[in-house]
Amino acid sequence: MILIKNGYVIDPLSKLNENMDILIDNENVVKIDKNINEENVDKIIDASSCIVAPGFIDIHSHFRDPGFTYKEDIFTGADTAARGGYTTVICMANTKPVVDNVETLNYISNKAKMARIEVLQVASITKGMVGKEIVDMKKLKEAGAVGFSDDGKPIISSKTAVEAMNMARELDVVLSFHEEDPELISENGINSGKIADALDIKGSPKEAENVLVARDVALAISTKAKIDIQHISSGLSVELVRWAKKMGANITAEATPHHFSITEEEIFKKGANAKVNPPLRMESDRKAIIAALKDNTIEIIATDHAPHSREEKEGKISKAPSGMIGLETALSLAISKLIKPGYLSYMDVIEKFTVNPARLYRLDRGYIKEGHRADIIIFNPEEEYVVSDFYSKSCNSPFIGEKLYGKVKRTIYKGSIVYEDEK
Repeated sequence: MILIKNGYVIDPLSKLNENMDILIDNENVVKIDKNINEENVDKIIDASSCIVAPGFIDIHSHFRDPGFTYKEDIFTGADTAARGGYTTVICMANTKPVVDNVETLNYISNKAKMARIEVLQVASITKGMVGKEIVDMKKLKEAGAVGFSDDGKPIISSKTAVEAMNMARELDVVLSFHEEDPELISENGINSGKIADALDIKGSPKEAENVLVARDVALAISTKAKIDIQHISSGLSVELVRWAKKMGANITAEATPHHFSITEEEIFKKGANAKVNPPLRMESDRKAIIAALKDNTIEIIATDHAPHSREEKEGKISKAPSGMIGLETALSLAISKLIKPGYLSYMDVIEKFTVNPARLYRLDRGYIKEGHRADIIIFNPEEEYVVSDFYSKSCNSPFIGEKLYGKVKRTIYKGSIVYEDEK
């Protein structure tokens, strides 16, 4: 048995928000109370000065397995997630081969059984992620796909988008959309405007995101499909989602830590490590995203953890791939950029890391309750550290060298400690 003592427990589902002890036996929480007796306990964790919360759930990660395992794999991705406080991660389908068939899905599912945390997988919406022919959603759902996404690429054809939404509604599954119209983009990863101009790059305008968000929220209203708008970067996209929700659309929206933390200016400081799709935009867009997190227009914080090798990122910025790692810094950025400035409370932020993503995918996760699986994070919200090293195979982060608040001390998955801070 493991006893967590002296911690401040925050559980958004039950609204528990006070000092409590938690007793874990095997895989489950067996008691939540004050001053639990230490008798017959195998390990005592002193959580003084720490917050104890449900294990985090990331609905948007890339573990690059199969096909690109020099960047990340299921095991290193899981270890990376555990260090960030995550106990469940949902991976995207843009692997090689694409997860558009049961064989590739089974490969990932079987490998994931040996990972340190729970790794779940979406399948692609279209075969080969080329945006034309819809995959066999029914067969893939039955084989274990938790949802469907062509993330990394948009669905260009409106006809295909409608067909996918109708099918997803019938199967009661989530569709997640990467919203960037390539016909409006000259060069990916950097916002069109003064920064792109200074680099002699045409870049990616907000309109590329806005037009597809507008289309898909309108289609969600008519089809009644459950959709997730991924990594929102534009203030107008936020307003479109807000409007569609008022119109009754079954929409969830997610924001990444990098989009609520930094802007396009970071390109000058961090180069290709700040290049990402959709790109970092203006301060007005960042503020709109924070406002949407505050009023729950955006319900989920998702990392879009996207590892790339040092060699890939060190080339010419216009040629470097877009994407950044995020699992190990997500909590710290939320504390430093959302909580410390007074925009959101700890309860608000933890909700967006736990029960909200669990609710979207109907996972019985994201809360702490007696008799329920012990997926728990323990973190010190006041501990400062400088971002310098990663468990990930890759280190493509614009936050290297930044001083942040909030250090994960332990992550517990199914009642076992899967990460323990060494410092």
